[in-house]
Amino acid sequence: MTDHDLDAFVSARPRLFRIAHRIVGNVHEAEDILQEVWLRWHRADRTTVISPEAFLATATSRLAINHIQSARHRRETPTVPWRHEDPVDHAADPQTETERVEAIELTVHLLLERLPPSQRAAFVLREGFEYPYRQIAEILQISTVNARQLVARARVRISAARSYPFDSAARGRLLRAFAPAARGGDLTRLETVLAAGLKRAA
Repeated sequence: MTDHDLDAFVSARPRLFRIAHRIVGNVHEAEDILQEVWLRWHRADRTTVISPEAFLATATSRLAINHIQSARHRRETPTVPWRHEDPVDHAADPQTETERVEAIELTVHLLLERLPPSQRAAFVLREGFEYPYRQIAEILQISTVNARQLVARARVRISAARSYPFDSAARGRLLRAFAPAARGGDLTRLETVLAAGLKRAA
């Protein structure tokens, strides 16, 4: 590892910590995630990395999301980047808002990459916005039992290596619905987009 590679990690570390902490909601666990990011950066073939900052931010977000979906954390209530929070004046801190937008974009990308439409819809509504299974079933026009099964399967797949193909249009639709829901709790459009995704996949 060169001094340049070390400097890239050190300079990005404060931002990486904020990303990890925003997702896991715990200082010590965020630090643990950064240790793993450092190990991955150390082992990575950096000659193929176009943007060290993007590589490190993506690795941090994915490790943090995988972490909150672990068996231990499924028994807790983590702070995840897509979950609605109390309104905050981000205009006073543009850097915080930029990092929040990036975290949401990375989350949407991961959901599209790891989950088929049915599991993605159920998982987002349940884990992101705490919908009861009965309401998820009504929105997706499935049984309550099926809704529970979809969420359970999604929890397993979110940490798996398998990727699903998706196009930029699908990403744009989900992101445009996802961001307002995460920021202000505008869930109507998100429900519509998720349900429509099932019809497109059918």
